[in-house]
Amino acid sequence: MNLPNNIGLAFSFTMLAGLTTAIGGAIAFITQKDNLKALSIGLGFSAGVMIFVSMVDIIPGAENLLKQNFPNSYQWLVFGGFIVGILVSILIDYFLPDHVDTEELLHPDMPPEELEKHNHYKLKRAGMLTAVAICVHNFPEGMATFLTTTQNVTLGFSVALAIAIHNIPEGIAVALPIYHVTGKKRYAMLYAALSGITEPIGALVGMLIFGLFVPQILVGFLMAAVGGIMTYISFDTLLPLAKEYGNWHLSIVGIMSGILFIWLSLILLG
Repeated sequence: MNLPNNIGLAFSFTMLAGLTTAIGGAIAFITQKDNLKALSIGLGFSAGVMIFVSMVDIIPGAENLLKQNFPNSYQWLVFGGFIVGILVSILIDYFLPDHVDTEELLHPDMPPEELEKHNHYKLKRAGMLTAVAICVHNFPEGMATFLTTTQNVTLGFSVALAIAIHNIPEGIAVALPIYHVTGKKRYAMLYAALSGITEPIGALVGMLIFGLFVPQILVGFLMAAVGGIMTYISFDTLLPLAKEYGNWHLSIVGIMSGILFIWLSLILLG
């Protein structure tokens, strides 16, 4: 198996990014959802980092990896890889949406005497479904963090940071309904933490793909797919959540801050 030397660091970044869902589980008990405007900036920051990294660094990097072996078709391979990444994300969304409308679940149209029992069941179901959905969505993110770090440690750290920030509200989304149903903080935090465990699992799959099934010359194709996944996640998940959690103008501040941060880090550390 021909694996890069920084495999341990790549896996560590992925593990830490995934487990930040537990931080969201903890925040859920000390902060009200309506007061999470700071998350709006953080989510915008994540989106800015991930979009800039995908367009400015990952895609050109994928082209450079493929150009030597496919001088006449490397641009089409990168374009195709980017589309594959988008399609993977769309298929995950189609078969398992990444959110549950908890407001609708909290106000079902039924007699008052049945309301409490119904809410109990629905909230528990919402928490479980959200945890499963986040597990599935975190899987390609784990692959993205791992594969990016194997190519560029600084870039991998930036991607891990962006994913870690947006995993915090995912932990909140899992923990709140579980906590309301069980009344036990430890259960809510456990489910929140477990929802992020598929990111290191995604890293392990990425490692197997990298070492066993994909020739080195096609790593560029995988990197292009990672760029597609990250771009889709940014527009489909991060930016809508940023608007939901706070002021949209604050989200724009976060987006621009993320772009400037990753740009400066690439200049200083690249």
